[in-house]
Amino acid sequence: MTFLEEIKRRRTFGIISHPDAGKTTLTEKLLLFGGAIRVAGAVKSNKIKKTATSDFMEIERQRGISVATSVMGFEYDGYKINILDTPGHQDFQEDTFRILTAVDSVIIVIDAAKGVEPQTEKLMNVCRMRKTPVIVFINKMDRPCGDPFSLIDEIERQLKIKARPLSWPINSGPDFKGVYSIFNKSLKLFNPNIQEIEEHIKFDDISNPELEKYIGNDSRTLREELELVNGVYPDFDTKDYLSGNLAPVFFGSALYNFGVQELLDAFLKIAPPPRPSYTEEREIKPEENHFSGFVFKIHANIDPNHRSRIAFIKVCSGIFVRNNIYKHIRSGKTFRISSPTAFMASQKETIDEAFPGDIIGVPDTGNFIIGDTLTDGEDIHFKGLPSLSPELFRYVENADPMKAKQLAKGIDQLMDEGVAQLFISQFNGRKIIGTVGQLQFEVIQYRLEHEYGAKCRFETLNMYKACWIESDDKKELEEFKKRKHQKMAKDKLGRDVFMADSLFILQMAQDEFKKIRFHFTSEF
Repeated sequence: MTFLEEIKRRRTFGIISHPDAGKTTLTEKLLLFGGAIRVAGAVKSNKIKKTATSDFMEIERQRGISVATSVMGFEYDGYKINILDTPGHQDFQEDTFRILTAVDSVIIVIDAAKGVEPQTEKLMNVCRMRKTPVIVFINKMDRPCGDPFSLIDEIERQLKIKARPLSWPINSGPDFKGVYSIFNKSLKLFNPNIQEIEEHIKFDDISNPELEKYIGNDSRTLREELELVNGVYPDFDTKDYLSGNLAPVFFGSALYNFGVQELLDAFLKIAPPPRPSYTEEREIKPEENHFSGFVFKIHANIDPNHRSRIAFIKVCSGIFVRNNIYKHIRSGKTFRISSPTAFMASQKETIDEAFPGDIIGVPDTGNFIIGDTLTDGEDIHFKGLPSLSPELFRYVENADPMKAKQLAKGIDQLMDEGVAQLFISQFNGRKIIGTVGQLQFEVIQYRLEHEYGAKCRFETLNMYKACWIESDDKKELEEFKKRKHQKMAKDKLGRDVFMADSLFILQMAQDEFKKIRFHFTSEF
């Protein structure tokens, strides 16, 4: 297969949603189609003891939620598919925002009963900003839910995007009979007792009386609703979808593996292959011969038995070849990568080469940070991977003096993941951890104890915002740091950070020191 053919057959996408909409369950069912797993795991179940493939961390198994992004690659119907299953919980939105820089398209999962929820709106804003194509999967149709027309109106209104149904449900809840695929003109009947891949019943002409044989009196309603769909919504236009202006909509039930194949088959036909990426210097096209890629995620202890740390790299152009020497742009050093890996959540295998769109894992001993660029020589810098200013702050203290080294190592590695941010107070030298949500502190505490054997306790620190500061006027910068000495800190890279007590204090500082620039993300 040629280089261009390899690029065209790749689909790299993220699955995003509000917590509990069924995102991880959908991921499991998609993996089933690729033969990547034989039995899909239940995210929450008392009967099934198997856990979801993508939720491989111990805390995820216990909580029944995703707290870290999982990367999974598999082959299906001649395509190479790379799925990134993201955390839905808002406390981990920063991880999800970064993932959206590494995907070419997105599937948004919406709970049919709950409709569009706040976290989904936030994630859609990021997709809109990046013009990322989105497909909507309305999940849990086997449960009582609202009218499908009302759901689509809500999607258009709250996600601010035109919608076009490509499948249509026949009732919902206990009366749910199945879906009609507008995309490939076929009928699929729902049976909650069968969770296998079922045959589609070809139905080019829904006015055919044969329809009554399958869905009885609901035939008339289906015909009327499909006529309304075709009259109200614009025809599906692939260009509109690829430009991020139109969202195709599918209905189904991921738990019962229903409607998932329609979604996958349509997705492979319409979703984009790897798209161009952007650096500070220029646009990078996938078909370029020279290799380039960037680190969008770091995961410590992906295999707790070996204390391994992995940097996830999105290949943007050229072919990545094992044992080749590549340049690490930030440090200027070169690295020979001898054991790159491809992933199925925590399972990994060594690969010899990777193409644009692929996600590879590189063993890391502390050389990489999120946002790093790797090339075969060209000095370029990928952009769009900021760390957001934290909203919650805690002093972190060692709860076991015998494990000081383990605690220091654990904090160092977990902060590199981008789960939270570490600041060192310039006033008292104490370590401060900043996060965007309370749950992150619980995850950090849990992982420190169970992965590093270290215990910590947190002490509340009332702060409003952490701001990175810089100025071309060295005298004014020094004056500011001197005046605000008690509120100054350094981040992991040694940059100056102002810890503002309140919005009023921050505004006062901005008004008084006009020559200082205050940044609320780490990318400046």
